[in-house]
Amino acid sequence: MRIIDFFDRGAAIAPDREALVSAGHSLTYTEARTLTCRIAAALVARAGGDPAAVGTVAVWSPNHALAFACLLGGVRAGGVWAPINARGHADDNIDFLDTADCRTLFIHSSFAGYLPRIRETVPTLEDVICIDGPLDGVLSLDDLLNQAEGLPVPDLRPDPNRLAALFPTGGTTGRSKAVRLTEGVWTALIAITHAAMPPADRPVYLVAAPMTHAAGAMAFPALAAGARVVIIERADPLEVMEAIDREKVTDLFLPPTVIYGMLGHPRLRDFDYGSLRHFIYAASPMAPDKLAEAIRVFGPVMAQTYGQAEAPMLCTFLSPAEHAAAAADPALVHRLASCGRPTLLTRVEIMDDDGNVLPRGERGEIVVRGDLVMAGYHKRPEATAEVSQFGWHHTGDVGWMDADGFVYIVDRKKDMIITGGFNVYSAEVENVIQGHAAVQNCVVIGVPDPKWGEAVTAVVEPVPGAEVTAEELIALCRSKLGPVKTPKSVLFEEALPRSPVGKILKRAVRDRFWSGRDRLV
Repeated sequence: MRIIDFFDRGAAIAPDREALVSAGHSLTYTEARTLTCRIAAALVARAGGDPAAVGTVAVWSPNHALAFACLLGGVRAGGVWAPINARGHADDNIDFLDTADCRTLFIHSSFAGYLPRIRETVPTLEDVICIDGPLDGVLSLDDLLNQAEGLPVPDLRPDPNRLAALFPTGGTTGRSKAVRLTEGVWTALIAITHAAMPPADRPVYLVAAPMTHAAGAMAFPALAAGARVVIIERADPLEVMEAIDREKVTDLFLPPTVIYGMLGHPRLRDFDYGSLRHFIYAASPMAPDKLAEAIRVFGPVMAQTYGQAEAPMLCTFLSPAEHAAAAADPALVHRLASCGRPTLLTRVEIMDDDGNVLPRGERGEIVVRGDLVMAGYHKRPEATAEVSQFGWHHTGDVGWMDADGFVYIVDRKKDMIITGGFNVYSAEVENVIQGHAAVQNCVVIGVPDPKWGEAVTAVVEPVPGAEVTAEELIALCRSKLGPVKTPKSVLFEEALPRSPVGKILKRAVRDRFWSGRDRLV
């Protein structure tokens, strides 16, 4: 199957239903399909009539229905989708356009000021199309559509090995790599999603986080079910809560940081969440105490997925039923700290540094095999080989698996703290601190210390208006974790640094303490 085949399935079963909805714009499935066909026909014509020559197609726009339609038109043409985050730093976005060998760029007029730098930096760029109207020196979307008049619509044969997308790895520690995701990877992602979370009869999926990341990826399974995909510009807690109530949302994805913001919002209880079936979260585990609170507020709908750009979204899954059972049974409550069990088309194991698969209960690196795994990094064979040792994809995450097959992430491999000769996994400490009612978010890092080598340190973002002391949090950790894992100090910040998709940048916090030193551990 091709990505576009899944959208066409939605169009076949719900032709008159709204497919893509955003502020001031709405497209039915029939209208959206017609639009994507015209975009695809014009792109192929501009590539000399050869779909194989369409190359990489990027969309640089805020969350919007037309922007999503443009990316669908690009993949229908046989193009390779390169997501560009509208909230990302311009330098990073332009750099990734170059890394991905972008040939065609759909751009919103609000980013037109970057075009001179884009053209200077990206030698492969041939076409720039303005999504939202005329722009000097740039082809408009209407102009492109007019060029499609009378042209045949491309209909490529399915090929599971054909490159469908190049996803950025994030770039928080250097230049972002481009992850090669094939049609086969997307087919697996959509099939696993439907197996894990069967859609409602008339699903409504909310895109609030950037559509260029997990929120957008999860829209494809929704579209395959004929879902009404409602797109809002940003994941503001109040706007999300209003949209769930107003649009009768059945499914959505958010990172934990936004969910924490919702749980701490004074208007949390003002809205009706009864339509929800799957409230998906990923990017990092949620603190078990706050997860239990979310279940009480939103109902038995919380669903955790685990993956990364190289093996997207659904390597493991913790279902709503498993969440609810764990929250209700003291003997199972520990499972709220799990990211679930391996999904239908994925094998997950725990491995040591020598390539040995470890027994249940032992800690090591989480490794993955299966149809979700990427086809490597674009033009980076050495990096591909490094993460593919011993025939497995190496996630860089440290974890363990219990006797029932539930996977627990304890840290990023590089974020382990060694203090006084003992290993401390920061996620364990973060989960304890995050469970305090006055804590909105926190990161735990190792900072240079002449005695301990690294001193366990917590940097805390309090709930607005709440009060908590360092002594109180240190005492909490000591009672739960013992002296070795207890932070030596607790610092407070009004807001922790976040990536454009809302993920807390632990590395940025850590770098403040290690900058200018010869060693980093």
